[in-house]
Amino acid sequence: MPKLSFAEPVGDAMLADWQHVHNVIIPTDILSLEEVRERAGRNHLEVAYLDGEPVGCTTIRLPASDSPSMATVIARILPDYRHQGFGEQLYQRALEHARALGATTIETVVLASNEDGLRFAEAHGFVEIDRYVLPGDTIAFVDLRLA
Repeated sequence: MPKLSFAEPVGDAMLADWQHVHNVIIPTDILSLEEVRERAGRNHLEVAYLDGEPVGCTTIRLPASDSPSMATVIARILPDYRHQGFGEQLYQRALEHARALGATTIETVVLASNEDGLRFAEAHGFVEIDRYVLPGDTIAFVDLRLA
């Protein structure tokens, strides 16, 4: 299996790579480049590349002062690159990073229409804890916690 390279997005070109993956996977929550910059300031973001092309991205919502043992780990793989082990590489890397920051409780969130993402999360031991629809949306987000 080809190895991915990973980079924390620095500069607009790399932030746009992260943005592209996010917006393809979560079409109900399209982010502008400005919104991605803001997220990069409060979360740990990475982009996964295969031969220089973005194939996935991660978000780690860092432990908060009121919940220092909990982090949210989100791994996204573009549809054309799924079922090739790339999601596993992305997820394991993000999980290790979250745990290195002290997180012992790991959560994730998946758009309910992303059946591949839900199957991946469940296969990795996540269980659903909440399901909600944001104002103006029609597709639910599913919060899951690593059992």
